[in-house]
Amino acid sequence: MQRLSVSWMAVLSVDLAIRRWSDLGIVVLERAHATPATNLWTIGAELPLQQVFAPASLPEPTENSIVCEIIPWNDPGLVEAEVLAGRLNHLCGVRGIRVLMLDGPQAWKSRSNGLEHSRTSERQLNTAAKTGLPGMVKPLSYRPFAEFCLDVYDALCRRGWHRLATREQPSPVQEQERVLVESYPFAAWKSLGLKPLPAKRRAKVSDLAEAFGALRSLMPLTVNRPPNHDQLQAIVGGLPGLALEERNTAGARIVGTPPRREEGHWREGFIVLPVPPKSTLGLRWLH
Repeated sequence: MQRLSVSWMAVLSVDLAIRRWSDLGIVVLERAHATPATNLWTIGAELPLQQVFAPASLPEPTENSIVCEIIPWNDPGLVEAEVLAGRLNHLCGVRGIRVLMLDGPQAWKSRSNGLEHSRTSERQLNTAAKTGLPGMVKPLSYRPFAEFCLDVYDALCRRGWHRLATREQPSPVQEQERVLVESYPFAAWKSLGLKPLPAKRRAKVSDLAEAFGALRSLMPLTVNRPPNHDQLQAIVGGLPGLALEERNTAGARIVGTPPRREEGHWREGFIVLPVPPKSTLGLRWLH
C-alpha cells in the first residue's frame, strides 16, 4: 500500500494569563496535507520532526488532519509581558511559524467608532469585557489583564510582528510577514455551533471531556496530552489561524475593523473566529 508524505502548516495559539506561567494555554496547531510518496514522515525541508510527533505516537496521517502539540510552561513567578513575548517569538522562529493567535485585546477603542465603551469587534461579538478609550475598561477588574495583553502585542511588534491589518489577499511581500491575530475562544465555540466551555473556575473535568469530544466530532484532531481548560481554549481559538496561513477564505470569520494608530495608541483591530469544516459561507467580514 502506498504511504503518505506529510507537509505541515503550523500556527501558535496562546490563551493568555497574567499571573502564573502554568495558567497559559500554549498550543502549536499543524494541519497535515498528505500526498503519495515513499517517505512517511517529513515536516518541510528544514524543520526536524519533533519527538512528541514521532510516528509511534501518531495515527497514520490523513489529509487535513490537525495535530495539536500542547506546550506546558511551569516556571515559578509571575508572567512578564516582555519575557513572554521573547519566548513566543523564539518558539515561532524555531518552528517557522508566521501566524500567532492571542486570546486578549490588542488595542483600545477608537474615539470615532460611534460606541461608548468598546471596540467594534467587541460590540459585534458582545464580549463579556470591553476595552474603551486608553486606560478605560469594563469591568474595572479587567484593566490589568487588558494592559498586559497590549504590552505583549507591542513587545512582539518590536520583534518584527504585525497586527493583522487587512481583509484583502496578501501581496507576495505580505505573505512573508509574521502576523498577530486576536482570538476569542468563547465566540469560537459558538461560531463552530458548539456549546462554549464554562468559565475556568466552574468547569468540571466532564465539561472538558464533553467539549473536546464535540470538537473532535467536527474535525480530525489529535493531541499529545489531554488538554486542560486553558489549552483547550487555545486549541479552539487557534483553529482560524490555520485558515489564515493557508489563505483559505472559507475557513475563518473576521470581525471588526483594521487596527490603526490614533493619538499615540493602537485602536480597534480584528477578532478572528473559526467556521465549521466544509462551510459554504466563505470569509465573512462584519463592519
